Amino acid sequence: MIAAIGVTSALGDSCDDVFRALLQGTPVVSPPPFALPFVTVTGSLTGPLDPLPAHLRAYDTRLARITLRALPQVTAAVERARSRYGRERIGVLVGTSTGGLDATEPAYRLYRKTGQRDPAFSLRQSHAFDALATLVRDLLDVSGPCYAVSTACTSSAKALASARRLIQADFCDAVLVVGVDALCETTLRGFHALGVLSTQAARPFCAQRDGIHIGEGAALMLLQREGEGPAYLSAVGESSDAHSMSAPQPEGLGASDAITRGLAEAGIHPEQVDFVNAHGTGTPQNDIAESRAILRVLPAQVPVSSTKGLTGHTLGACGTLEALFVALSLERGELPPSAGSAPLDTGIGLHVLQQSVRHSVRVALSNALAFGGSNACVVLTAP
Repeated sequence: MIAAIGVTSALGDSCDDVFRALLQGTPVVSPPPFALPFVTVTGSLTGPLDPLPAHLRAYDTRLARITLRALPQVTAAVERARSRYGRERIGVLVGTSTGGLDATEPAYRLYRKTGQRDPAFSLRQSHAFDALATLVRDLLDVSGPCYAVSTACTSSAKALASARRLIQADFCDAVLVVGVDALCETTLRGFHALGVLSTQAARPFCAQRDGIHIGEGAALMLLQREGEGPAYLSAVGESSDAHSMSAPQPEGLGASDAITRGLAEAGIHPEQVDFVNAHGTGTPQNDIAESRAILRVLPAQVPVSSTKGLTGHTLGACGTLEALFVALSLERGELPPSAGSAPLDTGIGLHVLQQSVRHSVRVALSNALAFGGSNACVVLTAP
């Protein structure tokens, strides 16, 4: 059971605000929060991010600040789980692709310029991906399994899969999964070098799509053996097709394998699926490959949306962030539009939603596809 959720993104700092923005379907974009030698837009968080207390200074990165903005939304639920199960039975997993790179970049520039290391920078506590997991574990006073998963854009979807296995294997009774990534120069420069970075909000499945825009944010999900919540995490299908370091398998074979595995693990037939949140990045190659993957497994009439035109591609955070969006749709009976998809690419062949609709949803999928052929399909069901 998903017992509690918390979120912060360009769309807002609460589940209510974020879901309202999803249904409105208006992209929230802004210039990058740092200077770049090219033009693009980002899904940046609004307002200042509060610094960490002085005694946690070594952990004080943009990644940590984003996470701590959302953490209070799940703190009470974690405290209840701790009282019920004991602190040693609660784990913390983080899915991220950037870690503390926003702190590492200036430290590296200083070293290259002066040959001196910044005494305030800690490679172990600032840059290391598992540093955030350790910070969250200590702040919540739990002591179960604690580690990070980093598999590019499937990172936090695979963290959900790992959390589910920890509970099934009886290592934990509850696991807090944190999917988070923060904007940094390395990410934006890298995607620009690949030629897939747009100068406008991404337009998944649109005939005029021209690439991605990058976002940031955090989504927190407390998975629990028992209890009540907005949805069940019924399965996570996983595959690795290893087609390319940066391009999707053209026929979506690995992606369709992940969908098939997820449905099989959950004991669900393709005809029972009510909604698909597509990975839907807005690049020409990805959208075609993913549509082929979906149509290989599911009926063509299943409603499909991508929310990346609204939030930006949040990279390692998107697996949990978009699963959270789907959980809200299950709970509230409304499906978000695929913003920016008009005019629709008729070659896609999917039933892409271009406006929000009221729709009773019992079974929903959320795809996450990554560099290196890493694929995940999160299967969520109504309680």
